Amino acid sequence: MGASRRPTVFAFLEAEQVEYVVGMPSNTRLEKRARRLMGKARMRSKATGRTEHLYGETRYAAKTWKRKRRVIIKAEVVRHPGRDPKNNPRFLVTNLPHAPQTVYEEIYCRRGDVENRLKELHHGLEMDRTSCSRFLANQFRVLLSLAAYMLFQELQRRARGTACADAQVTTLRERLIKLAVWVERSVRRIVLHLPATFPWLRTWRQLARAVGATS
Repeated sequence: MGASRRPTVFAFLEAEQVEYVVGMPSNTRLEKRARRLMGKARMRSKATGRTEHLYGETRYAAKTWKRKRRVIIKAEVVRHPGRDPKNNPRFLVTNLPHAPQTVYEEIYCRRGDVENRLKELHHGLEMDRTSCSRFLANQFRVLLSLAAYMLFQELQRRARGTACADAQVTTLRERLIKLAVWVERSVRRIVLHLPATFPWLRTWRQLARAVGATS
């Protein structure tokens, strides 16, 4: 959403008392507001030889807005070996009362983790596979994907302290679920003989015990 092009959205969110943080494209007016902070960031980056950033805020109104809103400024100077330092100012518009650094780092930047969860549903569990000709059949397929995701969430929770502590759905499936087994059938039962050795056996055993396996 272009922040300067959707004033009605901000007005609606504020009327409904909904908190928001929205990225804003840079423009001449905002860059002018950030000039002093950018100068301080350049001085700090020159002194340390590293990428540095500082946070600030201003009151700003785009031409289509009826009033000023709070804008968070991130004044960043990026350094890479063998390259000249690069100014990288960033701007957010928000109605949150928290400190600028908190809004940017603890709230805005964490949106990436939400995107990871969506990717897990899409790539890890193929939730978009809705090729059935009937709506209810497709709905049931989506529900199965969501149920599987809840099981994987429990697996992720139990994986803390193991080699798969930070693994997402696709990794867990490849390492722990997709195992070759020998299937033994009899009149009364079907027995799955798991492999005696594979790269993630120790982690598999830890997780199996964590979810209730007794042997």
